[in-house]
Amino acid sequence: MTKLFLVRHGQSLWNLENRFTGWQNIDITDAGIEEAKKAGIALKGQKINIAFTSVLIRAQHTLTIILDEMGKPDIPVIMDKALNERSYGDLEGLNKAETALKYGDEQVHAWRRSYDVVPPGGESLKDTYNRVIPYFEKEIVPLLRKDENVLIVAHGNSLRALIMYLENLSPDEILEREIATGVPITYIFDEHFHVSRKEN
Repeated sequence: MTKLFLVRHGQSLWNLENRFTGWQNIDITDAGIEEAKKAGIALKGQKINIAFTSVLIRAQHTLTIILDEMGKPDIPVIMDKALNERSYGDLEGLNKAETALKYGDEQVHAWRRSYDVVPPGGESLKDTYNRVIPYFEKEIVPLLRKDENVLIVAHGNSLRALIMYLENLSPDEILEREIATGVPITYIFDEHFHVSRKEN
């Protein structure tokens, strides 16, 4: 049975500092490196044919560590901005708590946690879904249908969009879903390309 492995990058510096990161190219912390190593250990022994990641360093660094830990540093890797984190536009780099003081908790909560409210100059989760899913269907689904196992190392919101698609979740349901850094999620497909099982 074909497997799809999803991993959110290890903790980044701006995760630690509670900043909006979005498309900013911020690397992972020492804790993030350890999370990536644990993800690699958890995936050791799994057959993976190809890996995908975003163009952002925190996801690429995490993927490199995972493949090294698995003893598979030579697996083909494809990088594409379609898998980037959701853009937070003008909020990127700002501290989340300070932003809430400036704009109000309710407004910041709407920017962060609604499905279709767009932060200034950025993307909603709906916008993120509308770039991630066409890329997934065009570039990744054909590989899965050929029984190739795929690893995707990406970001909280790009993976949230993908999980929404794979599990057929509503906007309200996906907004309740938290994705931990550096913890693999495995989807197993049957011969009809339906998700038959999910493993965390």
